[in-house]
Amino acid sequence: MNRIDARFADLRQRGQKGLIVYIGAGDPHLEATRQLALAFEQAGVDVLELGVPFSDPLADGLVNQLAAQRGLASGTTPPKVLETVAAIRRESQIPIVLYLYYNLMHRMGTERFIEEASRAGVDGLLILDLPPEEADACENKMHAAGIHPVYLVAPTTPENRIELICRRASGFLYYVSREGVTGMQQQLSATIPAMVAKIRAHTSLPVAVGFGISTPDQARQVAACADAVVVGSAVVNQIARLGQDPSLVSQVAGFVESLARAVKCNS
Repeated sequence: MNRIDARFADLRQRGQKGLIVYIGAGDPHLEATRQLALAFEQAGVDVLELGVPFSDPLADGLVNQLAAQRGLASGTTPPKVLETVAAIRRESQIPIVLYLYYNLMHRMGTERFIEEASRAGVDGLLILDLPPEEADACENKMHAAGIHPVYLVAPTTPENRIELICRRASGFLYYVSREGVTGMQQQLSATIPAMVAKIRAHTSLPVAVGFGISTPDQARQVAACADAVVVGSAVVNQIARLGQDPSLVSQVAGFVESLARAVKCNS
C-alpha cells in the first residue's frame, strides 16, 4: 500500500486529522532537509511535501520563491533531491510528496524521473503546471510506479472541473484556500467549510487544505472541517530566519510540533 494511503487510513481509524508540512529541498542545504524530515516525523507530521527548486516558480509567493533560490544556490538538483529522499527513506517511512514544475521532470525525462522517484521512495507528485486534461501519459506512468498524482482545487474551480479533478486524483485532494500564490495570511477564508463539502460530494479521498495557514490557531480552525492541514510558508519563514543556525532543526521542529498539537486537538 502507498504510504499516503496507509497514513490516512491510520488517521481515519484513530479519528484524527493530518498535518502536511512543506519545505523547499536544499534550503539551506540538503543535509538540513534530511534532518528536518526525520525531526518532523517525530514532531507529528503526517506527510512531508518537498519542493523541488525551480528558477521560475510562478505559483509560489515570495517566501517560497526565496526558498527555491536558496535551494538552487546550495546546488540542489532533481537527482540530488531524489538522493535525499532515498536517504530519508533509509530511516523513515514518512509519506513524501514532491511539489514541482513539469519542466524539471521533462528535462530529466518524464519516465526516467518517475522510475527514479519510485525507487527513491516518493509517494506522490504534485505537478503544479500539468493540468489533468494533459496528464494521461504521465498519470499512467505514475500509477504503474505506485506514485499518486495529487491535484489542486482552487476557490474559483467550477464544479464540473472539480468533478474531473476528483476522478483523476489519488492519495488526497489539495484545496487551495484562496486565490493567488502561496504565502501567509492574517485571516482564513470563510468559504473553506463549504468548499471542502463541495469537493467531498465528488470524492471519498481525504481533502487537505492549504495556502496561507500560518499559526496553530488557524491550523486548528481548518482541521475542524478538513481531513488534513497544509502549512508551508510559515515553516519556510522559520528556516529562512534561522539560516545556518545550529539550532535550526530543533527550533523548526518545535514550531511544527505546535501545529501538530493544534491539528490533533480537533480529533
